Amino acid sequence: MAMSFEEYCRDVFDPKKIFGKPEPLKGKRFLSCTQYILGPSCANYLAELGAEVIKIELPRRGEPMRHTTPFNEPKLYPLSKQMPEMGTGLGFFGANHNEYFLSVDFHKPEGQAIVKMLANKSDGVVENYRAGTFDRWGIGYRQLSQTNPRIIYQWLGGFGGWGPGRKRASYDILGQAQGGCFSVTGWPLDKGGNPSKQTIWIMDYWGGMMGAFQILACMYWRDNVSGLGNFMEYSQVQGAQRHLSDCIALYGRHGLVPQRWGNYDPLVSVHGIIKCGKSSYPNSKNPQELEEGFILVSAYKDADFAKLMKLITRDDLAKKYATHDERIKAESQYEIYPAIEAWAKDKTKEQARDILTKEGINNQPVWNSKEVSNQEHFHLRGELEWLDDPTFGDVQSQGPAFHLSDSPPRHKWAFKPVGADNEYILGKLCGFSKTKMAELEADAVI
Repeated sequence: MAMSFEEYCRDVFDPKKIFGKPEPLKGKRFLSCTQYILGPSCANYLAELGAEVIKIELPRRGEPMRHTTPFNEPKLYPLSKQMPEMGTGLGFFGANHNEYFLSVDFHKPEGQAIVKMLANKSDGVVENYRAGTFDRWGIGYRQLSQTNPRIIYQWLGGFGGWGPGRKRASYDILGQAQGGCFSVTGWPLDKGGNPSKQTIWIMDYWGGMMGAFQILACMYWRDNVSGLGNFMEYSQVQGAQRHLSDCIALYGRHGLVPQRWGNYDPLVSVHGIIKCGKSSYPNSKNPQELEEGFILVSAYKDADFAKLMKLITRDDLAKKYATHDERIKAESQYEIYPAIEAWAKDKTKEQARDILTKEGINNQPVWNSKEVSNQEHFHLRGELEWLDDPTFGDVQSQGPAFHLSDSPPRHKWAFKPVGADNEYILGKLCGFSKTKMAELEADAVI
């Protein structure tokens, strides 16, 4: 009997079979001269696909992201052999999988010489220091391409390498602010009026993916068309404004400036998040878990909306707002959503989910990280996984966000201490002896 489509997908994407399949970027080598999240995530995506990625950090303390997040537990995640009493913060965790860790001081001529040696044996470089910094140090694209014309050089930063603001440093939140994202996130004026930032570094991780996409395009161009490398920049601010959906076109066409609309949707109704009245964990000692839950409700088609209004015993609203054109108006949503919340005020988000699902109304409780971590769906598909990390033992990690049937991405390890692979990389690619490496270490070059 032929497989069903679900059975076929379960078979070809089975996480248990990943390590028996080839890696699409095996044999490619990239230097990751990156810090924080934007640049590191770009290189991380390449490493997930099998590229040999060498993460180069400053000696001993490593890059700043190791120190800018809480839970620096030295027993679990020691910083370096020179500083075993210090740990690496978990914010470093999600953007440095599968990489080899080399420590080199970019500021010193001996360190710059090492970068040049490695670049001559690599397919590309990813870096996100301030625009022009590596060029000033003599290890930017203009210099490296002189001796390796096939090198692909991806620079990621806040505002681009030219134009107003190019010298400013950028972070995820700054990119969202200047790119316009905060103008449409948060509540409208009559409900508090404050913009709402993304607690997660969404612009960094998305920007890193865009950078990896550019690199793949340039590898195809080099290997199939030109034979030459490429110099690329990615502007975090420009990437942020690409998230604005129809907002730019709406202003250009009609001169309208979209405003914040909270947990409702300006284009579809009902399609928003409502507050339930009860906590899912009434006996918890965690104050966050004692908070009332939230649930997404989506019933924007006329028939689904009528069904939802019947469920909450508000047939009057089903008649009043029978068409979507009537529901989408701001004043309409201000009446509809409170009515749904009134129905949910004596329910947990799970109880609301069960009732809505039984009636065929699309919904999704808003899960926290604990609830996500315990979802069978993610573990079954390998999108959450326990790694038997060779350095740290069992660690839970997000898996790759996509699946390939014949050459899948994978995680081999989470990350390593600063300079953990110095001897391996410098011996293999630079031919340094142990005596030479000891001298460089004593001089704080590595």
